Amino acid sequence: MNDILTVSGLNKSYVDFSLKDVTFSLPEGCITGFIGVNGAGKTTTLRTLLGLTNKLSGKIQFFGLDMDKNEREIKDRIGIVLDGGGFYEELSLSEMKGIISSAYTSWSEQDFKRYMDMFSLDPKQKINSLSKGMRMKYALALALSHNAELLIMDEPTSGLDPLVRGQLLKILTEYMENGGKGVFFSTHITSDLDKIADMLIMIDNGRIVFREEKDTLLDTYRIVKGDSGALTPDTRKLFLSISETDFGFTGITKQISEVRSYIPNIMVERPTIEDIMLGNIGGEK
Repeated sequence: MNDILTVSGLNKSYVDFSLKDVTFSLPEGCITGFIGVNGAGKTTTLRTLLGLTNKLSGKIQFFGLDMDKNEREIKDRIGIVLDGGGFYEELSLSEMKGIISSAYTSWSEQDFKRYMDMFSLDPKQKINSLSKGMRMKYALALALSHNAELLIMDEPTSGLDPLVRGQLLKILTEYMENGGKGVFFSTHITSDLDKIADMLIMIDNGRIVFREEKDTLLDTYRIVKGDSGALTPDTRKLFLSISETDFGFTGITKQISEVRSYIPNIMVERPTIEDIMLGNIGGEK
């Protein structure tokens, strides 16, 4: 399986935040979730990958092409959905489409009209009259109308109601089924990724924490509940994070066999992606 995106040693610095040697790759044919709490570095990473902000150092390759040398060709082959859209507010949807479509060599007016109809969007409507959900649908219609080989989306479901979020996830699944080569999907709403993600990459405080297949992650981690009295300094080391109350403890671990051998009377549950994310940053409480 070829990598559709490869990032090596990416560094970017602001006054109060930095990306630190960010390195990962996206395999072709996957929906990859990019997770982390707000402020972890998701948006900064995506904007740096797309050349919307300058990197300090590092190498970025899309489709085997160096972003520094082939930016125009690369952007012709990717669809981008950023939080907020970046549209001219006073223009109509049709007028804004006219500006954006001219940038792509493979623009399909037929596809655009199909998505506009699917999303019940009126081409004559002004952008400043759109709700957040309608803006996201419009941005997605634009991103899907030039035969994009990779969709890059920054928090596309944030602030959307469950119905619209469900529609969006269905469209992403259909895009992949119809020959899409990849989706890179940044979000802190991890329940969406429980449904559609193949791969997960987690970032925290500007550093990559893990890159792993979703099913492998869910098989590796376990939630453990038990009596706090059974915890010792040695057994505490077996957990990524532990939360304690008067009624007992809840912890997340990657070493469930060892935990069972030391603490036999426990309840074990399969985690969610959110459990795994918080476990990797939570520490002991």
